[in-house]
Amino acid sequence: MAEFDLEQMSLDQLRDLRTQVDRAISGFTERKRREAMAAAEEAIRQHGFSSLAEVTRARRGSRAAAAGRLASKASAGARYANPDDASQTWSGRGRRPAWVNEQIGAGRALEDMAI
Repeated sequence: MAEFDLEQMSLDQLRDLRTQVDRAISGFTERKRREAMAAAEEAIRQHGFSSLAEVTRARRGSRAAAAGRLASKASAGARYANPDDASQTWSGRGRRPAWVNEQIGAGRALEDMAI
């Protein structure tokens, strides 16, 4: 390995050296990532699976169940629709959409927009 006398190097030389070191680090990291992926894919094949995606889908277990619970809680059905444009709906949760506020401002009651 080459030795450098950093004290004797110019600013341009130091910057060039830093660029070379950054490239070497980036290349090293990418090479290690590829090696890790190849090893993981080989282990996956040895265990009878065809891809990393197949394995990660199969092992989600409690995370997937938790996500499902959150999704079902978050996705309440539409309870209100815009009388002027039925494609605009609102579940009644969270902040009111602008069209709801406009309808109420025009004298309609929230119950008038119920589905």
